[in-house]
Amino acid sequence: MCVAIPSKVVEIEGAMATVELGGNRSTARIDLIDDVKVGDYVLVHAGFAISTVDEEYAKETLALLSEVGML
Repeated sequence: MCVAIPSKVVEIEGAMATVELGGNRSTARIDLIDDVKVGDYVLVHAGFAISTVDEEYAKETLALLSEVGML
């Protein structure tokens, strides 16, 4: 099963963003979506940010994923 995970954008350099999830940082390409800013939450799938989401949705989704043991 493939799941897109909400992550917070903490740094942007060109078409790459550093995203944070649970204190861990990784990189994701952001050129598939428009107007991504530091502080935004994005859905990351296979190293690509595929959509922006609001903070409430991101936190609810992360809580559910944690509850079922996926995080």
